[in-house]
Amino acid sequence: MKFFIYRLGCPKNEVDADYIAACLLNAGHTQVLTPDEAQAIIINTCGFILPAKEESIDAILQMAQLKTEGSAQKLFATGCLSQRYSQSLMADIPELDGAFGLGELDELVRVMSEKTTGRYYTSINPYQLRYLDWKQRFISDDYPYAYLKIADGCNRHCSFCAIPSIRGQYRSRTIDSIIKEARFLVENGKNELILVSQEATYWGKDINTRPRLIDLLQELNDIDGLDWIRVMYMHPSGMDRELIEYMVADNKTLAYFDLPLQHICPDILSAMGRPSDCSAIEELIRQIRHSGVDTALRTTFIVGFPGETDEHFEELYKFVEEIEFERLGAFVFSSEEGTPAATLPNQVQDDIKAERLDRLMMLQQEIAFARNNSLIGSQREVIIDSVNNDGTATGRTRWDCPEIDQEVVVSGRGLRSGLICQVQIINSEGYDLRGMKCEE
Repeated sequence: MKFFIYRLGCPKNEVDADYIAACLLNAGHTQVLTPDEAQAIIINTCGFILPAKEESIDAILQMAQLKTEGSAQKLFATGCLSQRYSQSLMADIPELDGAFGLGELDELVRVMSEKTTGRYYTSINPYQLRYLDWKQRFISDDYPYAYLKIADGCNRHCSFCAIPSIRGQYRSRTIDSIIKEARFLVENGKNELILVSQEATYWGKDINTRPRLIDLLQELNDIDGLDWIRVMYMHPSGMDRELIEYMVADNKTLAYFDLPLQHICPDILSAMGRPSDCSAIEELIRQIRHSGVDTALRTTFIVGFPGETDEHFEELYKFVEEIEFERLGAFVFSSEEGTPAATLPNQVQDDIKAERLDRLMMLQQEIAFARNNSLIGSQREVIIDSVNNDGTATGRTRWDCPEIDQEVVVSGRGLRSGLICQVQIINSEGYDLRGMKCEE
């Protein structure tokens, strides 16, 4: 059967979509590039926050129209929204032939392969999920980087987050499983691996031998052909001096510290269910910044959390102004069904949330633009992601993760995807840079 996967959500969901594709291809099905060609359409949904839910439902309805018009025979939903609301989706969208939860790829393959009739929906409790490790991976693009999922689920209970109720408890992949997939990715042209999970610094704590993240990084470091290792989603309380020292040392792991802090005011952090010792956070930042090497601090913040006053926000604003993060993302609080934060008193009005978000991001824009201007005339190491039609190439510095951070437009000879080269920065264009490849 010809199938098309409609991909939504975060990089972790992207990896899941690759597993779905690999399982279906292994079962003899054929993947096509557009939904118009498909006999079966699979929407791999996201259900993290309200806008993501709405985007997923819109995608299902859009694909349902294709089925109604006769160009597709089967329509399935997978992913987080399907795990959380499978029965509602099946009841409300009659065009759906199945809504499968996380870890139900075998059932999806069976339904498609047997060409059975009927409608199917998940009944798996998220806390009974095993790790989504199907020992197969489909490579869906030509970029030199790949996301490598090292765990699923989360054991923390931040009051605003629904992930534990969707993806269950934290489950680490074994080191052998991760290394095997990493080698496969490198053998197929990926020379930057980006480790993703809900919390990288928790990895291994649920395994009997209790390996540490640093042990995993050292194993990955030995893979021939792998140049860069980037770690995403590190919890501040999971960081220690040994890990920091390893990440800033001369190895393949980049000194790129992705630390979602969410806020800095102790009252708000406490209400969020997160560590509220701000002095510990400030000391962690000091250790990273005084490591003696070129580091990047990336973080995310939530504004408009219930109970956030003008004074709380000003404390956050001044903190960002003082620290000058290399990379920063911010979001307004989204009230999620079933989370403690949804029922907290003193909910912040939407217009105030939006105003605070605008102020914070304008501050970060000033910081980012000034930092980029300071780079003009310097040389930076850049990985080339793609070559453009005009002969230039688009790449990233060590400070930049794909899709969420900045880019460098590079001119010069011998540009190709995956090339890591020295680039002379010649101009700054807002968040992005322009440069010339240095000739050896």
